[in-house]
Amino acid sequence: MGDFSDRVFAVVRRIPRGKVASYGQVGRMIGAPRSARYVGYALRANPAPGQDPADIPCHRVVFKDGSMATGFAFGGPGEQRKMLEAEGVAFDDEGRVVMEACQWDGRETSAGEEGEYPLAPPEDFDWARELGEDD
Repeated sequence: MGDFSDRVFAVVRRIPRGKVASYGQVGRMIGAPRSARYVGYALRANPAPGQDPADIPCHRVVFKDGSMATGFAFGGPGEQRKMLEAEGVAFDDEGRVVMEACQWDGRETSAGEEGEYPLAPPEDFDWARELGEDD
């Protein structure tokens, strides 16, 4: 794959069981805001989908409103939902992930080490200023 896809896969591998991230969130975490569509393209070509530690758990990536792509490449949204439910992800009555409860905060706790390590900038991070878009 390319550098962009490799960065997407690296972030998606860090999403813990029982949590989800949005396509846009993954894009921001790799330093490519406004690239949600391209994150989806990368995940569609996922060479190792699944739930094992060596896999790339693309089923844990959903739209920002918690809905799932109808074209989920590895079995459709029904299969994606089944995989997420098996991990404890909650869904609302409309079939969307309850993002308030299940969205990954981008932090990871390493086994054997204390503390959390951010994989994303703080919530108050000013992307526009950082990208030189402040006019």
